[in-house]
Amino acid sequence: MTQEPISNWLGRQETLEETLAAGPAQGLAATLNLNPGDFAKDGAVLPPIWNWLYFLPRAPSHQIGPDGHPKRGGFLPPITLARRMWAGSRCRFHQDLRVGERATKTSTILKISEKQGRAGTMFFVTVGHNIHVGSNLAYEEEQDIVYMDIPAVFTPPEPVALPPCTWQHAVALDPVLLFRFSALTFNGHRIHYDRDYAMGVENYPGLVVHGPLQAILAFHYGCLEQPDRKPQAFRFKGIRPLFDFDSLTVNGATSDATSTSIYAANGDNNVTMEAQMTWA
Repeated sequence: MTQEPISNWLGRQETLEETLAAGPAQGLAATLNLNPGDFAKDGAVLPPIWNWLYFLPRAPSHQIGPDGHPKRGGFLPPITLARRMWAGSRCRFHQDLRVGERATKTSTILKISEKQGRAGTMFFVTVGHNIHVGSNLAYEEEQDIVYMDIPAVFTPPEPVALPPCTWQHAVALDPVLLFRFSALTFNGHRIHYDRDYAMGVENYPGLVVHGPLQAILAFHYGCLEQPDRKPQAFRFKGIRPLFDFDSLTVNGATSDATSTSIYAANGDNNVTMEAQMTWA
C-alpha cells in the first residue's frame, strides 16, 4: 500500500467544541501554588494560554504508540521520525476565556517543511489554532512541532547564557510536578514521567520538563511582575532541554514600553526557553 504524501496534510482541519470546566483550571492552579478557588465559579477569567488544558486529544489506549503519544496519522501527518516535540508558539489574545463558557477550537495544518540539521533530518509542522466563543474570536496561535530521530547519545545544543534581567523567580522541579502537568494536559509522552524510558529509549539524562509547562510559568511570572497590565500576545521558543534534576529560574526584563522578555534558565544560567510578552 502506497503511503499518502505528507504534503496532502496541508490545509487539513480539525474542529473541537468543549465547555471550559472549572476542574482543569483548579488543578493547574493547585499545581502552581495558586488558589484553586479563584477558578471554581462560572465566569472566572482563565489566563489565556490555560486553554492548553482543554480541547485535548483523548485517543483510546489501544491507539497509543510506544512513546505514549497517540499513534501517527489522523489530524497530524504520519511522520515516522521517532521524536516529536512542541518547539514553540506565537499566541494572540482577543477576548477573555471564562470558566463555564462553551468554546470551539479549529486547528489547521499551515506548513510542513523538511530540514537537515546537526541531528539529521527534521520535519517542522506549523499548526494554526483559533478559539471562538460564539462568533467572537478569542484566541489564536501558531504552534511549531518538530520531528526528529532519537540520537544514540544525548548532545545538548550549544548553551545560550542568560542575559541581564531585572527580576527572577525560582521554581522547584520534581517528578510530581511533571506528572501532575502530564495528567492535566492528558499528555502520555513517557519522557516526562517514565525515567527508564526517558533514559533507556530516548537517551535523555533524566525526566524532561515540558515545554508548555515552562511557557505557562514564564507567562505566570510575567503577569505577576506587571499585575496592572493586560497581556495582548505571547510567544515562546524552546532553546535547550530542561530536566527534573536541574534547578529552574524564570527571569525577565522590560524590552520596551509594550513588551517584556522572559527566560527560563537552568542551574548553569543557560537559557532553556525564551519568551516575550506584549502588553495591551
